[in-house]
Amino acid sequence: MISDVDIYGVSHDGVMELAGHNVRDLLNEFGSPLIVVLEDVVRANCRAYRKKIESYPKPTRAYYASKAFLTTGFCRLIEEEDMCLDVASHGELYTALQAGFPPERILMHGNAKTREDLTLALEAGIGRIAIDNVAEIERLAGLAQEMGKVANVYLRISPGIKPSTHAYVQTGQVDSKFGFDMQSGAADEAVKKVLGYPSLRLIGLHYHIGSQIFMMEPFWVAARKMMEFYAHVQQELGAPLEELDMGGGLGIRYTSGDEPPQVEEHLARLRNIVLELSNSLGIEPPILCDEPGRSIVGRAGVTLYTVQSLKQIEDVRNYASVDGGMTDNPRFALYNSKYEVLLANRMNEKADSEWTISGRCCESGDMLQKDVSLPEVRVGDAIAFLSTGAYTYSMASQYNRVARPAVALVSSERVGLLARRETAKDLIQLDQIPTWLKR
Repeated sequence: MISDVDIYGVSHDGVMELAGHNVRDLLNEFGSPLIVVLEDVVRANCRAYRKKIESYPKPTRAYYASKAFLTTGFCRLIEEEDMCLDVASHGELYTALQAGFPPERILMHGNAKTREDLTLALEAGIGRIAIDNVAEIERLAGLAQEMGKVANVYLRISPGIKPSTHAYVQTGQVDSKFGFDMQSGAADEAVKKVLGYPSLRLIGLHYHIGSQIFMMEPFWVAARKMMEFYAHVQQELGAPLEELDMGGGLGIRYTSGDEPPQVEEHLARLRNIVLELSNSLGIEPPILCDEPGRSIVGRAGVTLYTVQSLKQIEDVRNYASVDGGMTDNPRFALYNSKYEVLLANRMNEKADSEWTISGRCCESGDMLQKDVSLPEVRVGDAIAFLSTGAYTYSMASQYNRVARPAVALVSSERVGLLARRETAKDLIQLDQIPTWLKR
């Protein structure tokens, strides 16, 4: 388990250090706000997944879920760690290809893939495409035939599992926009339809039950249901399946009260379930795939802000407004997400007052965290949010034309940029003035 000791240190004068680098120095070099990604933590998480999944007696693949965080440089890091890559859009796939990521190690999924998405996937020769709906079966089969290709495909199946997590990140229940549900017979019909197209090669099944999940029982129940369906598809529908992609969704620690499951225990139990059921169902164990995203990069991220103003309303609330907000991290506005928040330039002082960290956007809902315990905050202080590596920069916007922050990759030996800070010029680069408005 990665502890706070692995995430940050404290200098002799009480300033947070990230991989040995003083946060004041990082802010001076790259500006504020700043997202810091800890390279050594990312690499350790990748290796934890690979080590455990590779102990399975058949070939395995760990696909990094790029929606959590993606840049061309991060693709290179993931490739160095022998991970595969999961993409869900033309833009994510284009990013991976521009980084030189091996296309045969890429899986594309998504519930509304466009012709443009699928064309790029086929042209690039990516390894797998997870089909999500009936319309996509026909669209992909037709495109592949036109291009003289045979696409290796999964079918995304909804196993009917509803884990205890936020409703917005539940994805495996019957009432979901994702996949073919088993209960109605839609999954069986999809298998038959795919088998009827010579331009599609059905090699596996894919499922995903949700995100930020702490209870392991839903993972285990879903694995059992999917293995039974996998055997049914092989034995009764005649599909030559080889692979089972179990999706991702393992939760991480955001606050001191969180107790997420361990990667090692999670994967060991899933592996054992698959092997036990393969034996009892009389089938060969499938090639096993997993899709970690948040649990690779989430804890590796720290976002640094600078306090711009204070507002103290007696007996009501203390506000500390920072130079970022919902534009670089919309998760509190979306999910009321909790974070560990620290006064990064005065780490040794007692946290004896409550502060609400508010953003700079013209929205009352632009909050980053409410009522957190901190020392008395001052203008100019550095505020650190832990565990911001996943679903922050990847969900960032330019609302109020606020430029997105830089993202720095930091290790004990080196510091470099994964994304430079946006400028005012960047914000208008797509703008056009119609001819009748020109001077």
